[in-house]
Amino acid sequence: MVSGLINANPVVYEKKERRVRSASCDVDEYAVEPIDQLEVFDHIRDIKDPEHPYSLEELKVITEDAVEVDDKHSYVRVTFTPTVEHCSMATIIGLCLRVKLTRSLPSRYKVDIRVAPGTHATEAAVNKQLNDKERVAAALENPNLVDMVDECLAPSYGME
Repeated sequence: MVSGLINANPVVYEKKERRVRSASCDVDEYAVEPIDQLEVFDHIRDIKDPEHPYSLEELKVITEDAVEVDDKHSYVRVTFTPTVEHCSMATIIGLCLRVKLTRSLPSRYKVDIRVAPGTHATEAAVNKQLNDKERVAAALENPNLVDMVDECLAPSYGME
């Protein structure tokens, strides 16, 4: 975690109850399965905030409603809301979201990560950085950033 907190006292919300998905036993394991909003949200809801010991869901940085999926066109957009408008961790949070979805979704999906309009002082710059392949690749060559991302993505054993 980072010293010198940017938002020393964030509001923490209750997590939504997880919904159980029904799995059919007679499904063709090679068939292309559609992906929906809930599945994408389940992938990212437990990502830890880089500054606090809470998940992005608990801080309402991400919500299920902020996930858009167009399965027909293999497109996913996640819009996140930083806890403060001058959050210096916004690019790290966005990078965590991108890495988690890249690891979790089939490669056919284009993933678009955005800061919610009007919620960050440098919204345009953050959005540009998070959706530029070269900038993302360069960030993921930085061992300090990779360590921070891996820490945020590490499973937490206190989860339901």
